[in-house]
Amino acid sequence: MSVAYYLGIVALLCLIYVVCYRVFLSPLAKIPGPVITRFTGGWLLYQELTRRRRLYVHELHKRYGPVVRIAPDEVSFATGEAAKQIYSVGGSGFEKTEFYDLFMNFGARNMFSTLTKSEHSERKRRMADRYAKKYVMQSGVLSGIEERARMFVKKVLQECAAQKCVNVYVPLHCYALDGITHHLFHPFGTHAVEDDEDLKMMQELSYHDSLKSRVIQHRYPRLHSLLSNLANPFRATKKPDRASAYVLENCTTAKAAAVADHTVLSKLQARKDTVPILEMASECMDHLVAGIDTTGDGLCFLLWQLSRPESGAIQDKLRAELLRNPATPVDELPYLEAVVKEGLRCYSPIPMSLPRRVPDGGRVLEGYFLPAWTTVSCQAFTLHQLDTEVFPRPGEFIPERWLEQDRREERNKLFFAFASGGRGCIGRNLALMEMKILLKEVYCTYRTTLSPDMTASMEISDQIIASRPKDQVCLLQFQEIA
Repeated sequence: MSVAYYLGIVALLCLIYVVCYRVFLSPLAKIPGPVITRFTGGWLLYQELTRRRRLYVHELHKRYGPVVRIAPDEVSFATGEAAKQIYSVGGSGFEKTEFYDLFMNFGARNMFSTLTKSEHSERKRRMADRYAKKYVMQSGVLSGIEERARMFVKKVLQECAAQKCVNVYVPLHCYALDGITHHLFHPFGTHAVEDDEDLKMMQELSYHDSLKSRVIQHRYPRLHSLLSNLANPFRATKKPDRASAYVLENCTTAKAAAVADHTVLSKLQARKDTVPILEMASECMDHLVAGIDTTGDGLCFLLWQLSRPESGAIQDKLRAELLRNPATPVDELPYLEAVVKEGLRCYSPIPMSLPRRVPDGGRVLEGYFLPAWTTVSCQAFTLHQLDTEVFPRPGEFIPERWLEQDRREERNKLFFAFASGGRGCIGRNLALMEMKILLKEVYCTYRTTLSPDMTASMEISDQIIASRPKDQVCLLQFQEIA
């Protein structure tokens, strides 16, 4: 017998062992899920490449329950307790996976792309105060947001006067870009709502589609590296060079020394422990991109929902609260808060799975033992809809549910629009303030309705971790209230 023959026998036996272990012997074999997930992660990869992972995982949870095996070494959870254990409990040991390497910029890590809790905590301490609610409510921050909300309204009214309707997707993302860059770099923030060059930066970022490229980069890094310089179907359609150049200019030139005291960049520069320039740039780039995704897409879905015929009464109720309380801070208006939370529940800008790795020694979650290095995750889309006792009629937009006392704690426990725990979205308070201020600026004075020409799809379209309206078009009309 040849050596090749014996090597073939060994390879076959190894394959048989791997299959038997995955199907019968692995502790994960006890977890419900499709049979194919015991053998291969290929079907899950296909769902990712075809923008169906979120819906696929959600359908599995509807079929199999709150704990589902979605790949040989990956489990998805959809309970508040699991989310708490994975993301919120201090010292639980569930660290991030290499998936987050995708979010490095300029070859440097930022807070979001750090893999260990200790490194994340150190990065967070550098600038956490800049995103605290009390800080965001200061005049230097608030006035910048209010000014940009007024510019948004001015812009949409100009377009409505000329064309009878406006695609709010564009000015909303300009507003989001202008808001986050004001917080990062004032007085060198963008003015995309009115400046054509800054508008190009927004378009480069918001219309950028690199899903397939980044999935392959994560799953098969060597293959991605091999194909990166070749014409191939996984290549990103366009690299956001304008944004990169803009961030680097603000972090590395004389502008850096002239930023306002309230900015994130100013805080990073003031650290006693010197932050490397590329780490500052990576951090600012990450915040810039995240700021567009959360605020721009969240507001686009929300204005579309409020403008639908079935939401007329909700819009009237919101306007009544705003007009009754003209001097009340927007964070103290309960119905406005309910409208925003319901919008984020229905259309979470980050609806996808946020993977973590089971620590050494394994862990027990929801009654199942998970071996070390198993990938576990929750996704906001499912946490916000699966439990119909906590969220009755989950597919409907019902802000009033957030005003009810019954099951209030359970609703808040399942609310995952900004993730949860110490590694949740640091920009949550800024994003909420931007959303509320714009809604107040619009609905105090105007009624919005869908344009008769609005035929574009507002279906949630998945990106690598975020989502956006499928056609990126939302035609609305604005009518002034007498």
